[in-house]
Amino acid sequence: MDRVGKIIFYEENNFQGRYYECNSDCPELNIHFSRCNSVRVESGAWVLYEKPNYLGYQYILTRGEYPDYQHWMGYNDNIRSCHIVRNISGVFRIRIYECLDFSGQMMEFSEDVSNLPERWHLQEVHSARVPEGAWIFYELPNYRGQQYLLEKGEYRRFIEWAAMNPPVGSIRRVHDF
Repeated sequence: MDRVGKIIFYEENNFQGRYYECNSDCPELNIHFSRCNSVRVESGAWVLYEKPNYLGYQYILTRGEYPDYQHWMGYNDNIRSCHIVRNISGVFRIRIYECLDFSGQMMEFSEDVSNLPERWHLQEVHSARVPEGAWIFYELPNYRGQQYLLEKGEYRRFIEWAAMNPPVGSIRRVHDF
């Protein structure tokens, strides 16, 4: 399902300077601005990427204002591509697995989990299935560290959600409000 959204990128903090309005996936934002220090998400949920072609660190932003890159947990002002999150609905389910290819222990969630190791009793997630909704995996508990978007689908190994390592500290549903 294609989603309609609107995001505005600003070169300076506090929504100042040159800006670019976007309403669809864009693999190369560098042609529109040289740096990104603030963002306003007017509708939809978006993944911002540090590098062109949807590569590098991911930052998942929902509706709201982000007056500087620290408000979206950014490491710097490099935003080079963006993707609108699809498969957002009011229903959320995710299954996480201890081992690759959906093997080993499995646990299913339909709500946010701020400290996954407390509930899962394992430090790593090696594969996942997302039957409904879209989810964010955070590297650390309390929704900190690197972020990874998992949209509806199957992820046989952690590299398929762009992670270099399997630790997952917290998980959060992606809402479009």
